[in-house]
Amino acid sequence: MSAATTDHSTAEVTINGTVREFDGPPHTNALDFLRGQGLTGAKEGCAEGECGACAIMVARPDESGGTRWTSVNSCLLPAAALDGGEVVTSEGLADGDSVHPVQEEMAVRGGSQCGYCTPGFISSMAAEYYRPDRGEDGFDLHSLSGNLCRCTGYRPIRDAADALGQPAADDALAARRDRPAPAAVATDYQRADTATGQIGRYRRPATLAEATSILSQDPEATVVAGATDWGVEVNIKGARAKNLLAVDRLEEMRGIRRTADAVELGASHTLSELERELSGSIPLLGKLFPQFASRLIRNGATIGGNLGTGSPIGDTPPALLALEADLVLTSVRGSRTVALADYFTGYRQTVREPDELITAIRIPLPLSPLTSFQKIAKRRFDDISSVAIGYAVDVRDGLIAKARIGLGGVAATPLRATATEALIEGRPWNLETVHAAAETLAAEGTPMDDHRASAKYRTAMLRSSLERFYAEQLGHPAVTSKEVQ
Repeated sequence: MSAATTDHSTAEVTINGTVREFDGPPHTNALDFLRGQGLTGAKEGCAEGECGACAIMVARPDESGGTRWTSVNSCLLPAAALDGGEVVTSEGLADGDSVHPVQEEMAVRGGSQCGYCTPGFISSMAAEYYRPDRGEDGFDLHSLSGNLCRCTGYRPIRDAADALGQPAADDALAARRDRPAPAAVATDYQRADTATGQIGRYRRPATLAEATSILSQDPEATVVAGATDWGVEVNIKGARAKNLLAVDRLEEMRGIRRTADAVELGASHTLSELERELSGSIPLLGKLFPQFASRLIRNGATIGGNLGTGSPIGDTPPALLALEADLVLTSVRGSRTVALADYFTGYRQTVREPDELITAIRIPLPLSPLTSFQKIAKRRFDDISSVAIGYAVDVRDGLIAKARIGLGGVAATPLRATATEALIEGRPWNLETVHAAAETLAAEGTPMDDHRASAKYRTAMLRSSLERFYAEQLGHPAVTSKEVQ
């Protein structure tokens, strides 16, 4: 794969132990680049990150300072994003003539039939096989939630996963975990991006200051992190960007910072990283993460990116609204803090200025003890929500001292159910209060009919939601039996 070059060097990536060069158009995804290199195990199925046929493993930093092999959808990831990185495809797992243990188990247990999905399953399974703490809690089958099979059936695939032991002492990929992952490479990559010869540019700056400077000079640049949303636009709608600004590896936008009065989440931290590193310390987010798309998507998607799209059906806004989160917006002019409740102004419109980046999400402490995340969708996992509702409630001496309810999918923007909050605060935490508030909650928002759900169905889901939340909390230690009578 090649295109008209400029004076900028090619992007270099280590693939299955060999350094290879990418010099194609900036819109090229990693899947097409790999297949152009003759590595055809990964395949395009849906081109939207929903089937996992394109799964590969990439080397990512681990909080321990080592490397974590992470499965991602190569159909969504820009090939230029691999600059300086390490990739292992299904072809790279075997050691000479010896098949990899994952490949062996899939073969002997009948986990492959037509074989189209098999390399993707094997890549996701191998990433879980090398998870550092897998010995403590066994194989996590949710690691395969983004991989679909249409002919074999999942039982033999599950049997293969459950049969896996621990990596051998001489396993090279296991040993690789003990060394640091590749450092982020500052990338400025330009090539002809269309048949007309228009130059496209992919930039991954080294610092936040450099990123905001670029954005101040070119506020129309397309900001990407995991590219799980942008990749769909490229594949399905043929979108092209003159300038891509990648912020996925900016240290200032990564990590978790804790103070006495808040927990601050780096906007470029992936959802999987947050899930792992928070380890349930923010229970409402702990309930959200398993319902957000698939493991493959969460390994790439960032919390800032989910907010940055401004979508009314994003999964994180309802939970973060219930948590009263603030956003930190940064530009060359400095940083400002905006309450998430004031962030959305219209359909995919926000108060963020074109030259600003979402750099952090700040969640105030203390947290309300009673929480729930309800996602109503056609599939339990790996689906877009029809309605999403986040609850954070504090009950003291049998009375609702504080209630925060975030809603998604029922209006042009995510929103707080402020009328319902005001109605139930100060009232007893019992079924009478719940039933009294049902109609008020049903009237929040302006739901519409679409292919996912009717307006009437969305209203019905809101009407029953508070009762469902109440039922969930009956056994919660923060609520006594006297309080719920």
